[in-house]
Amino acid sequence: MNIVFMGTPQFAVSSLQKLHENGHNIKLVITQPDKPFGRGKKIKKSEVKEKAEGLGLEVFQPLKVKTEDSVNVIKSLNPDLIVVIAYGQLLSKDILDIPTFGCINVHASLLPKLRGAAPINWSIINGDKETGVTTMLMDVGLDTGDMLLKEEVEITENMTAGELHDILSEVGSELLINTINKIEDKTIVKVKQDHSISTYAPMLKKETSLINWNESAKNVHNMVRGLNPDQVAYFIYDDKNVKVYKTSYNNDVCKYEPGTVVKADKTGIYVATSDGIIIIKELQMPGKNKMSIEDYLRGNKFPEMIKL
Repeated sequence: MNIVFMGTPQFAVSSLQKLHENGHNIKLVITQPDKPFGRGKKIKKSEVKEKAEGLGLEVFQPLKVKTEDSVNVIKSLNPDLIVVIAYGQLLSKDILDIPTFGCINVHASLLPKLRGAAPINWSIINGDKETGVTTMLMDVGLDTGDMLLKEEVEITENMTAGELHDILSEVGSELLINTINKIEDKTIVKVKQDHSISTYAPMLKKETSLINWNESAKNVHNMVRGLNPDQVAYFIYDDKNVKVYKTSYNNDVCKYEPGTVVKADKTGIYVATSDGIIIIKELQMPGKNKMSIEDYLRGNKFPEMIKL
């Protein structure tokens, strides 16, 4: 099948690789323009571009894919299918109408739950026990098109967003191939979404990452793992932001106000919440590498009975 592939981050790389392995004719890879990255502002290619170049595929990086020139480039290829995975721009109806079999999106949730930009993070922040991947026939709405195939994935108690990302990326690549196979043999079944039960997973904002000790211990734990490693939860200590990568929690009765450091030893920094204790296991001080609390306390102290 002749395919135009549109994607940008690491999540899309497995699917591009799988399409190539399965012998599909990837006529063009469209990804976001190279951008300056890090303190040195070194120009960085997207992960999809890196993979596409490694596979010897042609790459197109329009600033805006909706422009007439960009639309004409895609039209000239007469694609059977456009595959879209975390591309980063909304597609116009002009583009959606180009391919013979439409535009297929691989979305990292069980639609109609968690439409939007950050479904992996919010599935964990929300404390969900399961999520998955949905392939969808795209329309002009935001993740509102007809569903094609789904695959469920369990979210375990301590799974981070990074770990879930890697699992869903692989699941999504297999599901994409199955979807295309069913389109080719005309056995695919479209299922309309029930918009009345849809939920939204908005883009993460900086303020999302500041830990609120007035939340439940479980909610704080879910937030920490749901932001690891994309944005990373933090608290403020000595007027500095301290990043938190790993926690556990308990619901022991605690007489201290939320945010009070109850104990700090090699097993963790114990902080009171609204209904129990968060135990910080791994952190990163400003300008330092992340480390376990045991390693941190070998050369540092963390005061007890202070309020964070």
